[in-house]
Amino acid sequence: MTRYIFITGGVVSSLGKGLMAASLAALLQARGFRVRIRKFDPYLNVDPGTMSPYQHGEVYVTDDGAETDLDLGHYERFTGVSARQSDNVTQGRVYQTIIQRERRGDYLGATVQVIPHVTDEIKAFALADTDDIDFVLCEIGGTVGDIESLPFMEAIRQLHNDLDRGQSIFVHVTLVPYIAAAGELKTKPTQRSVRDLTSLGIQPDILLCRCEHPLPDSERQKIALFCNVRPEAVIPALDARSIYAVPHQYHAEGLDEEVLRAFGIKDAPTPQLARWDDIMDRQQNPEGEVTIGVVGKYVGLLDAYKSLYEALSHGGLANRVKVKVKWIDAELFEKGDDIIASLEPMHGILVPGGFGVRGSEGKIASVKFARERNVPFFGICLGMQMACIEGARNTAGIAAASTTEFGETSEPVVGLITEWMSTEGLQKRTADTDLGGTMRLGAYPAKLTGNSVVAGIYGTNDISERHRHRYEVNAGYREPLEKGGLIFSGMSPDGTLPEIVERPDHPWFVGVQFHPELKSKPFDPHPLFASFIEAAVKQSRLV
Repeated sequence: MTRYIFITGGVVSSLGKGLMAASLAALLQARGFRVRIRKFDPYLNVDPGTMSPYQHGEVYVTDDGAETDLDLGHYERFTGVSARQSDNVTQGRVYQTIIQRERRGDYLGATVQVIPHVTDEIKAFALADTDDIDFVLCEIGGTVGDIESLPFMEAIRQLHNDLDRGQSIFVHVTLVPYIAAAGELKTKPTQRSVRDLTSLGIQPDILLCRCEHPLPDSERQKIALFCNVRPEAVIPALDARSIYAVPHQYHAEGLDEEVLRAFGIKDAPTPQLARWDDIMDRQQNPEGEVTIGVVGKYVGLLDAYKSLYEALSHGGLANRVKVKVKWIDAELFEKGDDIIASLEPMHGILVPGGFGVRGSEGKIASVKFARERNVPFFGICLGMQMACIEGARNTAGIAAASTTEFGETSEPVVGLITEWMSTEGLQKRTADTDLGGTMRLGAYPAKLTGNSVVAGIYGTNDISERHRHRYEVNAGYREPLEKGGLIFSGMSPDGTLPEIVERPDHPWFVGVQFHPELKSKPFDPHPLFASFIEAAVKQSRLV
């Protein structure tokens, strides 16, 4: 029997529902249960694919090509379970599906309403694709009281009644703020949040209380009394020293025990947390430190690079070193900032993905600095394209090299990909195609050159990585680029699309068209990040 855990949030946003869901799933998984986590997003975008990173943070891409909420990255990193299209739904996608059905006449003339049509669609999403799963954790985006989330609240209320007794529970994440002037923790916001939730017909079984100071038993009892839960079901959640310490912290507070108790499960195995012990040991006892300069355009909101930051830290775990990330706005190099002063202290330079011309020349200048100074360089997606443009201009003699993404050019080293093969068959795109959902998305295979640097890093010539881009390096420029020392060491299986470039005569210089950060996990660091940080460690010993 599949059991459901519905996770809601109250008082304020950004309480960490996604991290809580990921940590709880990891604890249940450590007890031998099979888990899956899902995210319900109340906004009207069909998916976050067209949203600015400053609005929503990074777009996380799954193997099957879904553009999803960044919380799915937490889910994968904590459980190792690959997310799917069916694990993230937005209100926009729900309404799009319903309106398409209405236009086709599928409702046979019925008046289409929020109840039952919208709520039924949400319930169908929650129940779909759950064969052989013990626990499905469903995180409801937003905060109780938001107008946008009301259909989702109503849907999970109905679903709780539709399922067998004891097959679903509600966990509410809330805030217990500390008022410094009074020197007190205040429980009233939590009480009001639970009151709002119960007014919607949902009585939480467990409260996870975010707080900056320890929650005294007296306050715990008070919350339990006014919120109609057992005192043991009021779980304090203090800020952790690391996100990877959260599973241990929640286990120590009894979260997983209380969840099992709510389901009436009394014979669950003891959780096996050895891999989390190893992660924390490596994180707390590093044997060195390296500094990585990330030259990007969204550095004002670090959630835009969430998976990238975590993958760099995983590379540090693999090498047992602390990774200090220096976020550098690429535009500053275009405005006259001293690139040498900014980049010279770095042990490695990374240019991440992105869209648009802003900051592009600063990124190209960063590639040039890394190439000329023999500093380990890692280019990801747009970063690889900038490496190819830099190579074309400065080592292949193509001074006008550019990308059609930034405007018309006589030397399109990078251009719009117009067709490619996917699992669904031949895909075709034009400059007038809608932006949403039209990129090369999801996992694609690549063939690596046998004696290449990257083949040695991966330990194989056949790989599969996740993509999210609509522009590609033009393979027609392969010959002059390779004469300039930039080798095409990874190609699509049909040999038409460049996937990886490298400079074998450089200490570590790799550009990839895909996003390897999306597949990195603390207990299974991505080999490219592990190797990049290893090269940075060697560089740190030279300076």
